[in-house]
Amino acid sequence: MTQTTNLSCLLYGPGKARFENREVPSIEDPHDILVRISYVGVCGSDAHFWTHRGVMRMVSEEQPLVMGHEASGIVHSVGPEVTKVVPGDRVAIEPGFSCRRCKQCKAGKYNLCPDMKFAADPPDNHGTLAHMFRTPEDFVYKLPDTVSLEESVLVEPLSVAVHGARLAGVAPGQTVLVQGSGTIGLLAAATAKAFGAKEVFISDINQTKLDFARGFVGCRSFMPDLKATHQQEAARMKEEMGLVEGVDVVLECTGVESSVQTGVYATGPGGVVVQIGLGKPCLTLSILDMCEKETVLKTAWRYAPGDYEVALSLLSSGRVSVKSLISTIVPFEKATEAWEMTKNGHGIKNLIQGVQDDGHNVIKQQH
Repeated sequence: MTQTTNLSCLLYGPGKARFENREVPSIEDPHDILVRISYVGVCGSDAHFWTHRGVMRMVSEEQPLVMGHEASGIVHSVGPEVTKVVPGDRVAIEPGFSCRRCKQCKAGKYNLCPDMKFAADPPDNHGTLAHMFRTPEDFVYKLPDTVSLEESVLVEPLSVAVHGARLAGVAPGQTVLVQGSGTIGLLAAATAKAFGAKEVFISDINQTKLDFARGFVGCRSFMPDLKATHQQEAARMKEEMGLVEGVDVVLECTGVESSVQTGVYATGPGGVVVQIGLGKPCLTLSILDMCEKETVLKTAWRYAPGDYEVALSLLSSGRVSVKSLISTIVPFEKATEAWEMTKNGHGIKNLIQGVQDDGHNVIKQQH
């Protein structure tokens, strides 16, 4: 592989991916940097793209898309005014670049920027699943020596969890219910623990995931009774948790309507529900119950200022560990196999290794 080619994995439609050499991005802005990608994580949205060609916006044969948004790498080259990193630095990449000028950006809510350029967002924003990726210097984070390039891929989903916990105001002494024990749910539970929650509970319909969650977070778990009403299920949870009034915080990470409804009923008076998981466009909620308890409902969108820094701090300090979440690492040319594994529920976090300059890629089984 030479520096004049940029091997990339492009999605053309459901089940249609091609590996193509594209032009290496050039340094256009004096604050641009070029990163040689080391690892790319597979998100549930990647599997959805692979199956359905998109979520809100779709790829097409006419406008294929370079996939990938969870990534780490090594700085290859920098613009003349870059001061944050130098070539050779190991970095985690925040994959959304805001305009920095609009009302939301100036208010410190750049995750809500209407002109956000998010990696692997059709039709024009190509992703990180390439040899080289260009990014502004203010959206990369130099890694401390204690965090590996593999682990730093999970800074992106960890930042989602951090954002939800910060929105909820998770504080020492509180009780927290996390719904869903996928990657985001596990990291939300670990973050709540790191923020000082007195007790964290987690629910899921998959017993294998619950078993892992108990070991990963050290929390109690619940398997929902799908035949029970939402009120009955919440009452059972409160009884088993030993909480008469309910939990202080619910971090909802599934997006499933029945789970959201149960979470609302499981909160105590003045409790906070943060909706992190994305599901169908419209949900039915018990507004009467929420009004009676003055339940606070918040919605979360990706991550905001400070979330990446907090996530890296949690990793570097050891307060959150993500090593056990990495299930497999596949070579670049087997990227679609990683999407298939994630689609079929195999593994927790599957990684794709970046393009190897010597052309040598070997599949690694972590556990």
